[in-house]
Amino acid sequence: MPDKNPQPSAIWGGRFAQAADPRFFAYGRSVQWDARLAPQDVRGSIAHAQALRDAGVLGEREFSELTAGLEGIAQRLAAGEALPVVAQDEDIHGAIERILGPAGEFLHAGRSRNDQVALDFHLFCKEAAQELVASAKELQAVILRQAEQAGDTLVPGMTHLQEAQPVLLAHHLLAYFWMFERDRRRLLWAAAQADCSPLGAGALAGAGLPLDTQATAARLGLGKVYENSIDAVSDRDFAVDLGHAASLCALHLSRLGEEIVLWSSRQFGWIQLPDAFASGSSMMPQKKNPDAAELLRGRAGRVVGRLAGLMLVLKGLPLAYVRDLQEDKEALFEIVDTLRDGLSVAAGLIEEARFTPPGVPKGDLTLATELADHLVRQGVPFRQAHRLVGQAVRAALAAGGSFLDVAPGDWNEISPLFSPQALEELLDPLRAAARRAVPGGTAPNRVREQIAQAHAAIAS
Repeated sequence: MPDKNPQPSAIWGGRFAQAADPRFFAYGRSVQWDARLAPQDVRGSIAHAQALRDAGVLGEREFSELTAGLEGIAQRLAAGEALPVVAQDEDIHGAIERILGPAGEFLHAGRSRNDQVALDFHLFCKEAAQELVASAKELQAVILRQAEQAGDTLVPGMTHLQEAQPVLLAHHLLAYFWMFERDRRRLLWAAAQADCSPLGAGALAGAGLPLDTQATAARLGLGKVYENSIDAVSDRDFAVDLGHAASLCALHLSRLGEEIVLWSSRQFGWIQLPDAFASGSSMMPQKKNPDAAELLRGRAGRVVGRLAGLMLVLKGLPLAYVRDLQEDKEALFEIVDTLRDGLSVAAGLIEEARFTPPGVPKGDLTLATELADHLVRQGVPFRQAHRLVGQAVRAALAAGGSFLDVAPGDWNEISPLFSPQALEELLDPLRAAARRAVPGGTAPNRVREQIAQAHAAIAS
Protein backbone atom coordinates (compact mmCIF):
# COMPACT_ATOMS: atom_id res chain seq x y z
CA MET A 1 0.00 0.00 0.00
CA PRO A 2 1.51 3.40 -0.97
CA ASP A 3 2.52 5.79 1.77
CA LYS A 4 -0.33 8.30 2.05
CA ASN A 5 1.94 11.05 3.16
CA PRO A 6 5.56 10.47 2.18
CA GLN A 7 6.33 14.17 2.91
CA PRO A 8 4.06 15.43 5.68
CA SER A 9 4.65 19.12 4.85
CA ALA A 10 4.70 18.84 1.07
CA ILE A 11 1.73 20.46 -0.64
CA TRP A 12 2.26 18.36 -3.75
CA GLY A 13 3.25 14.95 -2.30
CA GLY A 14 0.15 12.85 -2.97
CA ARG A 15 1.43 11.44 -6.26
CA PHE A 16 4.82 10.43 -4.81
CA ALA A 17 5.61 7.15 -3.08
CA GLN A 18 9.13 8.16 -2.06
CA ALA A 19 10.32 11.08 0.00
CA ALA A 20 12.62 13.62 -1.59
CA ASP A 21 16.32 12.94 -1.30
CA PRO A 22 17.63 15.22 1.48
CA ARG A 23 20.23 16.65 -0.90
CA PHE A 24 17.57 17.61 -3.44
CA PHE A 25 15.22 18.97 -0.76
CA ALA A 26 17.96 21.20 0.67
CA TYR A 27 19.03 22.27 -2.83
CA GLY A 28 15.52 23.35 -3.79
CA ARG A 29 14.44 24.77 -0.43
CA SER A 30 13.81 28.52 -0.60
CA VAL A 31 12.18 29.39 2.72
CA GLN A 32 15.46 30.84 3.98
CA TRP A 33 15.02 33.81 1.65
CA ASP A 34 11.41 33.79 0.42
CA ALA A 35 10.26 34.17 4.04
CA ARG A 36 10.68 37.84 3.19
CA LEU A 37 7.52 37.54 1.08
CA ALA A 38 5.38 36.44 4.03
CA PRO A 39 3.51 39.78 4.36
CA GLN A 40 2.69 39.81 0.64
CA ASP A 41 1.69 36.14 0.76
CA VAL A 42 -0.74 36.76 3.60
CA ARG A 43 -2.28 39.75 1.81
CA GLY A 44 -2.72 37.73 -1.35
CA SER A 45 -4.23 34.82 0.55
CA ILE A 46 -6.79 37.04 2.28
CA ALA A 47 -7.82 38.48 -1.10
CA HIS A 48 -8.00 34.98 -2.60
CA ALA A 49 -10.13 33.76 0.31
CA GLN A 50 -12.55 36.60 -0.35
CA ALA A 51 -12.72 35.58 -4.01
CA LEU A 52 -13.44 31.98 -3.01
CA ARG A 53 -16.22 33.14 -0.69
CA ASP A 54 -17.73 35.36 -3.38
CA ALA A 55 -17.62 32.45 -5.82
CA GLY A 56 -19.49 30.23 -3.36
CA VAL A 57 -16.54 27.90 -2.85
CA LEU A 58 -16.07 28.87 0.79
CA GLY A 59 -18.86 29.13 3.31
CA GLU A 60 -18.90 31.93 5.86
CA ARG A 61 -17.58 29.67 8.61
CA GLU A 62 -14.59 28.47 6.58
CA PHE A 63 -13.97 31.99 5.35
CA SER A 64 -14.04 33.41 8.88
CA GLU A 65 -11.65 30.74 10.16
CA LEU A 66 -9.26 31.35 7.27
CA THR A 67 -9.22 35.12 7.50
CA ALA A 68 -8.89 35.04 11.28
CA GLY A 69 -5.83 32.82 10.93
CA LEU A 70 -4.32 34.94 8.18
CA GLU A 71 -4.94 38.19 10.02
CA GLY A 72 -3.31 36.70 13.11
CA ILE A 73 -0.22 35.87 11.05
CA ALA A 74 -0.26 39.39 9.59
CA GLN A 75 -0.30 40.88 13.09
CA ARG A 76 2.66 38.74 14.13
CA LEU A 77 4.60 39.83 11.08
CA ALA A 78 3.73 43.50 11.66
CA ALA A 79 5.08 43.15 15.20
CA GLY A 80 8.38 41.94 13.79
CA GLU A 81 7.88 38.33 14.78
CA ALA A 82 9.43 35.66 12.54
CA LEU A 83 7.10 32.86 11.56
CA PRO A 84 7.94 29.45 13.02
CA VAL A 85 9.58 27.60 10.14
CA VAL A 86 10.23 23.88 10.51
CA ALA A 87 12.67 21.64 8.69
CA GLN A 88 9.94 20.24 6.47
CA ASP A 89 8.87 23.66 5.14
CA GLU A 90 9.98 23.96 1.53
CA ASP A 91 8.96 27.60 1.10
CA ILE A 92 7.11 30.32 2.95
CA HIS A 93 3.88 29.59 1.09
CA GLY A 94 3.73 26.02 2.41
CA ALA A 95 4.81 27.21 5.87
CA ILE A 96 1.91 29.65 6.09
CA GLU A 97 -0.55 26.98 4.97
CA ARG A 98 0.84 24.63 7.65
CA ILE A 99 0.56 27.31 10.34
CA LEU A 100 -3.08 27.86 9.43
CA GLY A 101 -3.82 24.24 10.27
CA PRO A 102 -6.94 22.49 8.94
CA ALA A 103 -8.48 25.76 7.78
CA GLY A 104 -5.55 26.23 5.44
CA GLU A 105 -6.54 23.18 3.43
CA PHE A 106 -9.41 25.16 1.90
CA LEU A 107 -7.22 28.05 0.78
CA HIS A 108 -5.52 26.65 -2.28
CA ALA A 109 -8.69 25.97 -4.28
CA GLY A 110 -8.46 27.76 -7.63
CA ARG A 111 -4.84 28.74 -7.01
CA SER A 112 -1.44 27.33 -7.88
CA ARG A 113 1.86 28.13 -6.27
CA ASN A 114 2.70 29.52 -9.71
CA ASP A 115 0.25 32.41 -9.61
CA GLN A 116 0.58 32.68 -5.81
CA VAL A 117 4.34 33.23 -5.97
CA ALA A 118 4.02 35.56 -8.96
CA LEU A 119 1.48 37.67 -7.08
CA ASP A 120 3.70 37.92 -4.00
CA PHE A 121 6.60 39.04 -6.18
CA HIS A 122 4.47 41.64 -7.97
CA LEU A 123 3.43 43.11 -4.64
CA PHE A 124 7.01 43.10 -3.38
CA CYS A 125 8.40 44.78 -6.50
CA LYS A 126 5.75 47.48 -6.50
CA GLU A 127 6.32 48.27 -2.83
CA ALA A 128 10.12 48.11 -3.14
CA ALA A 129 10.11 50.45 -6.13
CA GLN A 130 7.99 52.96 -4.22
CA GLU A 131 10.35 52.79 -1.23
CA LEU A 132 13.35 53.37 -3.48
CA VAL A 133 11.57 56.36 -5.03
CA ALA A 134 11.28 57.87 -1.55
CA SER A 135 14.96 57.16 -0.81
CA ALA A 136 16.07 58.75 -4.09
CA LYS A 137 13.92 61.79 -3.33
CA GLU A 138 15.59 62.16 0.08
CA LEU A 139 19.02 62.18 -1.57
CA GLN A 140 17.83 64.71 -4.15
CA ALA A 141 16.61 67.02 -1.40
CA VAL A 142 20.02 66.86 0.30
CA ILE A 143 21.84 67.64 -2.95
CA LEU A 144 19.47 70.52 -3.61
CA ARG A 145 20.11 72.02 -0.17
CA GLN A 146 23.85 71.87 -0.72
CA ALA A 147 23.45 73.49 -4.15
CA GLU A 148 21.45 76.33 -2.63
CA GLN A 149 24.04 76.84 0.11
CA ALA A 150 26.86 76.95 -2.46
CA GLY A 151 25.58 80.22 -3.91
CA ASP A 152 27.87 81.57 -6.63
CA THR A 153 30.93 79.60 -5.53
CA LEU A 154 33.02 78.61 -8.53
CA VAL A 155 34.94 75.42 -9.25
CA PRO A 156 36.96 74.43 -12.29
CA GLY A 157 34.65 72.24 -14.32
CA MET A 158 36.47 69.29 -15.85
CA THR A 159 36.61 67.11 -18.91
CA HIS A 160 39.01 64.14 -19.00
CA LEU A 161 39.62 65.04 -15.32
CA GLN A 162 41.50 68.11 -16.58
CA GLU A 163 40.42 71.62 -15.63
CA ALA A 164 38.26 72.98 -18.44
CA GLN A 165 35.96 75.95 -17.68
CA PRO A 166 34.67 77.71 -14.57
CA VAL A 167 31.29 76.46 -13.39
CA LEU A 168 29.23 77.09 -10.31
CA LEU A 169 29.61 74.37 -7.66
CA ALA A 170 25.82 74.44 -7.47
CA HIS A 171 25.65 73.67 -11.18
CA HIS A 172 27.92 70.66 -10.74
CA LEU A 173 25.90 69.34 -7.79
CA LEU A 174 22.63 69.81 -9.65
CA ALA A 175 23.90 67.52 -12.41
CA TYR A 176 23.55 64.72 -9.84
CA PHE A 177 20.13 65.98 -8.83
CA TRP A 178 18.90 65.47 -12.39
CA MET A 179 20.54 62.05 -12.67
CA PHE A 180 18.63 60.91 -9.60
CA GLU A 181 15.47 62.57 -10.92
CA ARG A 182 15.67 60.31 -13.97
CA ASP A 183 16.27 57.38 -11.63
CA ARG A 184 13.23 58.32 -9.59
CA ARG A 185 11.08 58.45 -12.73
CA ARG A 186 12.41 55.07 -13.85
CA LEU A 187 11.63 53.58 -10.45
CA LEU A 188 8.10 54.99 -10.63
CA TRP A 189 7.76 53.38 -14.04
CA ALA A 190 9.02 50.08 -12.61
CA ALA A 191 6.37 50.29 -9.88
CA ALA A 192 3.74 50.74 -12.58
CA GLN A 193 5.01 47.65 -14.42
CA ALA A 194 4.51 45.57 -11.28
CA ASP A 195 0.99 46.96 -10.82
CA CYS A 196 -0.65 43.87 -12.32
CA SER A 197 -2.22 40.80 -10.72
CA PRO A 198 -1.51 37.27 -11.97
CA LEU A 199 -3.88 35.71 -9.43
CA GLY A 200 -6.48 33.57 -11.17
CA ALA A 201 -4.01 32.25 -13.74
CA GLY A 202 -3.66 29.03 -11.76
CA ALA A 203 -0.78 26.84 -12.85
CA LEU A 204 -0.95 28.19 -16.42
CA ALA A 205 -4.40 27.67 -17.96
CA GLY A 206 -6.49 29.82 -15.65
CA ALA A 207 -8.52 28.89 -12.57
CA GLY A 208 -11.36 26.43 -13.03
CA LEU A 209 -13.51 28.27 -10.49
CA PRO A 210 -15.58 31.41 -11.19
CA LEU A 211 -13.17 33.85 -9.53
CA ASP A 212 -13.52 37.60 -9.99
CA THR A 213 -9.89 38.40 -10.72
CA GLN A 214 -10.55 42.10 -11.29
CA ALA A 215 -12.10 42.44 -7.85
CA THR A 216 -9.20 40.54 -6.29
CA ALA A 217 -6.68 42.81 -7.99
CA ALA A 218 -8.56 45.87 -6.74
CA ARG A 219 -8.53 44.52 -3.16
CA LEU A 220 -4.75 44.21 -3.41
CA GLY A 221 -4.32 47.72 -4.78
CA LEU A 222 -3.25 46.45 -8.20
CA GLY A 223 -4.51 48.31 -11.24
CA LYS A 224 -5.00 45.50 -13.73
CA VAL A 225 -4.85 41.76 -14.40
CA TYR A 226 -2.89 39.85 -16.98
CA GLU A 227 -4.48 39.34 -20.38
CA ASN A 228 -2.96 35.87 -20.72
CA SER A 229 -2.70 33.24 -17.98
CA ILE A 230 0.46 31.65 -19.40
CA ASP A 231 2.17 35.02 -19.49
CA ALA A 232 0.95 35.73 -15.97
CA VAL A 233 2.85 32.88 -14.34
CA SER A 234 5.99 33.08 -16.48
CA ASP A 235 6.51 36.86 -16.69
CA ARG A 236 9.36 38.39 -14.73
CA ASP A 237 9.79 41.49 -16.91
CA PHE A 238 8.60 43.65 -14.03
CA ALA A 239 11.44 42.36 -11.85
CA VAL A 240 13.98 43.08 -14.58
CA ASP A 241 12.47 46.57 -14.99
CA LEU A 242 13.04 47.24 -11.30
CA GLY A 243 16.52 45.76 -11.47
CA HIS A 244 17.39 47.91 -14.48
CA ALA A 245 16.15 51.11 -12.85
CA ALA A 246 18.04 50.20 -9.68
CA SER A 247 21.22 49.44 -11.62
CA LEU A 248 21.26 52.84 -13.32
CA CYS A 249 20.68 54.50 -9.97
CA ALA A 250 23.55 52.48 -8.47
CA LEU A 251 25.78 53.60 -11.34
CA HIS A 252 24.93 57.21 -10.56
CA LEU A 253 25.77 56.60 -6.90
CA SER A 254 29.06 55.15 -8.08
CA ARG A 255 29.88 58.26 -10.11
CA LEU A 256 29.01 60.46 -7.15
CA GLY A 257 31.15 58.27 -4.90
CA GLU A 258 34.11 58.55 -7.27
CA GLU A 259 33.95 62.34 -7.30
CA ILE A 260 33.70 62.50 -3.52
CA VAL A 261 36.81 60.31 -3.30
CA LEU A 262 38.64 62.74 -5.60
CA TRP A 263 37.29 65.90 -4.00
CA SER A 264 38.22 64.75 -0.48
CA SER A 265 41.87 64.20 -1.41
CA ARG A 266 44.45 66.81 -0.44
CA GLN A 267 45.17 67.36 -4.14
CA PHE A 268 41.60 68.59 -4.66
CA GLY A 269 40.52 69.79 -1.24
CA TRP A 270 36.98 70.49 -2.38
CA ILE A 271 35.15 68.69 0.41
CA GLN A 272 35.60 67.90 4.09
CA LEU A 273 34.02 64.57 4.92
CA PRO A 274 32.11 64.13 8.18
CA ASP A 275 33.87 61.79 10.62
CA ALA A 276 30.69 59.72 10.83
CA PHE A 277 31.02 58.70 7.17
CA ALA A 278 34.78 58.14 7.01
CA SER A 279 37.26 55.70 8.49
CA GLY A 280 40.86 55.69 9.64
CA SER A 281 43.91 53.53 9.10
CA SER A 282 45.03 50.70 11.35
CA MET A 283 48.66 51.79 10.79
CA MET A 284 48.71 55.47 9.79
CA PRO A 285 47.22 57.73 12.48
CA GLN A 286 46.75 60.73 10.19
CA LYS A 287 44.51 59.00 7.66
CA LYS A 288 40.87 59.85 7.03
CA ASN A 289 39.60 57.57 4.32
CA PRO A 290 36.47 58.12 2.18
CA ASP A 291 35.26 54.55 2.71
CA ALA A 292 31.56 55.37 2.44
CA ALA A 293 32.09 56.94 -0.98
CA GLU A 294 34.29 54.04 -2.07
CA LEU A 295 31.58 51.58 -1.12
CA LEU A 296 29.03 53.55 -3.13
CA ARG A 297 31.39 53.09 -6.05
CA GLY A 298 32.13 49.44 -5.38
CA ARG A 299 28.65 48.15 -4.68
CA ALA A 300 27.33 49.28 -8.03
CA GLY A 301 29.03 46.15 -9.33
CA ARG A 302 26.95 44.02 -6.99
CA VAL A 303 23.70 45.53 -8.25
CA VAL A 304 24.61 45.30 -11.93
CA GLY A 305 25.94 41.77 -11.45
CA ARG A 306 22.74 40.61 -9.80
CA LEU A 307 20.71 42.13 -12.64
CA ALA A 308 22.84 40.28 -15.17
CA GLY A 309 22.31 37.07 -13.21
CA LEU A 310 18.56 37.61 -13.14
CA MET A 311 18.42 38.22 -16.86
CA LEU A 312 20.46 35.10 -17.55
CA VAL A 313 18.03 33.05 -15.45
CA LEU A 314 15.26 34.19 -17.80
CA LYS A 315 17.23 33.54 -20.98
CA GLY A 316 15.69 30.80 -23.13
CA LEU A 317 13.08 29.61 -20.61
CA PRO A 318 10.13 27.71 -22.10
CA LEU A 319 6.59 28.67 -21.16
CA ALA A 320 5.02 28.53 -18.69
CA TYR A 321 6.36 28.23 -15.15
CA VAL A 322 9.70 26.49 -14.55
CA ARG A 323 11.64 26.11 -11.33
CA ASP A 324 14.44 28.31 -12.66
CA LEU A 325 12.19 31.23 -11.74
CA GLN A 326 12.85 30.52 -8.07
CA GLU A 327 16.21 32.23 -8.63
CA ASP A 328 14.61 35.63 -9.30
CA LYS A 329 13.88 36.57 -5.70
CA GLU A 330 17.23 36.35 -3.97
CA ALA A 331 18.78 38.37 -6.81
CA LEU A 332 16.20 41.13 -6.64
CA PHE A 333 16.22 41.24 -2.85
CA GLU A 334 19.95 41.98 -2.93
CA ILE A 335 19.50 44.61 -5.64
CA VAL A 336 16.83 46.40 -3.62
CA ASP A 337 18.69 46.19 -0.31
CA THR A 338 22.01 47.33 -1.75
CA LEU A 339 20.48 50.33 -3.51
CA ARG A 340 18.30 51.33 -0.57
CA ASP A 341 21.29 51.29 1.79
CA GLY A 342 23.45 53.16 -0.73
CA LEU A 343 20.91 55.94 -1.18
CA SER A 344 20.62 56.34 2.58
CA VAL A 345 24.40 56.45 3.09
CA ALA A 346 24.84 58.93 0.24
CA ALA A 347 22.16 61.21 1.69
CA GLY A 348 23.82 61.18 5.12
CA LEU A 349 27.28 61.75 3.66
CA ILE A 350 26.26 64.69 1.46
CA GLU A 351 24.08 66.20 4.18
CA GLU A 352 26.95 66.41 6.67
CA ALA A 353 29.78 67.18 4.23
CA ARG A 354 31.32 70.64 4.07
CA PHE A 355 32.26 71.91 0.63
CA THR A 356 35.51 73.89 0.58
CA PRO A 357 36.52 74.35 -3.08
CA PRO A 358 39.48 76.66 -3.72
CA GLY A 359 37.55 78.61 -6.34
CA VAL A 360 38.82 79.83 -9.70
CA PRO A 361 41.35 82.69 -9.62
CA LYS A 362 41.26 85.66 -11.95
CA GLY A 363 43.30 84.98 -15.06
CA ASP A 364 43.07 81.20 -14.68
CA LEU A 365 43.80 79.17 -17.81
CA THR A 366 40.26 77.74 -17.66
CA LEU A 367 39.21 81.12 -19.10
CA ALA A 368 40.80 80.32 -22.46
CA THR A 369 37.45 79.59 -24.08
CA GLU A 370 36.24 83.03 -22.99
CA LEU A 371 39.14 84.61 -24.87
CA ALA A 372 38.33 82.60 -28.00
CA ASP A 373 34.65 83.52 -27.79
CA HIS A 374 35.61 87.19 -27.48
CA LEU A 375 37.51 86.99 -30.76
CA VAL A 376 34.58 85.22 -32.41
CA ARG A 377 32.26 88.00 -31.28
CA GLN A 378 34.64 90.42 -33.04
CA GLY A 379 34.31 88.48 -36.30
CA VAL A 380 37.38 86.22 -36.11
CA PRO A 381 36.75 82.66 -37.42
CA PHE A 382 36.71 80.21 -34.52
CA ARG A 383 39.63 78.05 -35.72
CA GLN A 384 41.79 81.14 -36.06
CA ALA A 385 40.63 82.34 -32.64
CA HIS A 386 41.48 78.92 -31.20
CA ARG A 387 45.05 79.15 -32.56
CA LEU A 388 45.55 82.69 -31.27
CA VAL A 389 44.37 81.80 -27.77
CA GLY A 390 46.60 78.73 -27.88
CA GLN A 391 49.53 81.14 -28.31
CA ALA A 392 48.31 83.07 -25.28
CA VAL A 393 48.20 79.83 -23.28
CA ARG A 394 51.80 79.05 -24.22
CA ALA A 395 52.84 82.55 -23.22
CA ALA A 396 51.02 82.22 -19.87
CA LEU A 397 52.64 78.87 -19.11
CA ALA A 398 56.07 80.27 -19.94
CA ALA A 399 55.51 83.39 -17.82
CA GLY A 400 54.11 81.79 -14.66
CA GLY A 401 50.94 79.82 -15.38
CA SER A 402 48.27 82.53 -15.44
CA PHE A 403 46.93 84.80 -18.14
CA LEU A 404 47.69 87.65 -15.71
CA ASP A 405 51.38 86.85 -16.20
CA VAL A 406 51.28 87.62 -19.94
CA ALA A 407 52.80 91.01 -20.70
CA PRO A 408 50.58 93.66 -22.39
CA GLY A 409 52.89 93.74 -25.39
CA ASP A 410 52.56 90.00 -25.85
CA TRP A 411 48.78 90.31 -25.76
CA ASN A 412 48.89 92.99 -28.42
CA GLU A 413 51.17 90.86 -30.58
CA ILE A 414 48.78 87.88 -30.30
CA SER A 415 45.81 90.08 -31.25
CA PRO A 416 45.08 93.81 -30.85
CA LEU A 417 41.52 92.74 -29.99
CA PHE A 418 42.83 91.77 -26.54
CA SER A 419 42.84 95.30 -25.17
CA PRO A 420 43.47 95.88 -21.45
CA GLN A 421 39.82 96.88 -21.02
CA ALA A 422 38.63 93.66 -22.71
CA LEU A 423 41.01 91.49 -20.69
CA GLU A 424 39.86 93.04 -17.42
CA GLU A 425 36.40 91.64 -18.08
CA LEU A 426 37.37 88.43 -19.90
CA LEU A 427 39.71 87.22 -17.16
CA ASP A 428 37.07 87.52 -14.41
CA PRO A 429 35.85 83.94 -13.79
CA LEU A 430 32.43 84.88 -12.40
CA ARG A 431 31.72 87.06 -15.45
CA ALA A 432 32.83 84.13 -17.60
CA ALA A 433 30.29 81.89 -15.89
CA ALA A 434 27.61 84.54 -16.25
CA ARG A 435 28.09 84.52 -20.02
CA ARG A 436 27.10 80.82 -20.09
CA ALA A 437 23.47 81.88 -19.97
CA VAL A 438 21.83 79.43 -22.34
CA PRO A 439 19.08 77.32 -20.73
CA GLY A 440 20.77 74.73 -18.56
CA GLY A 441 24.02 76.71 -18.49
CA THR A 442 26.15 77.60 -15.49
CA ALA A 443 25.27 81.31 -15.38
CA PRO A 444 24.10 82.21 -11.86
CA ASN A 445 20.67 83.30 -13.09
CA ARG A 446 20.26 80.02 -14.97
CA VAL A 447 21.38 78.02 -11.94
CA ARG A 448 18.78 79.82 -9.83
CA GLU A 449 16.17 78.84 -12.43
CA GLN A 450 17.45 75.29 -12.23
CA ILE A 451 17.08 75.26 -8.45
CA ALA A 452 13.46 76.39 -8.82
CA GLN A 453 12.87 73.64 -11.38
CA ALA A 454 14.43 71.11 -9.02
CA HIS A 455 12.11 72.14 -6.19
CA ALA A 456 9.15 71.73 -8.54
CA ALA A 457 10.40 68.30 -9.63
CA ILE A 458 10.59 66.78 -6.16
CA ALA A 459 7.30 68.39 -5.18
CA SER A 460 5.51 66.52 -7.96
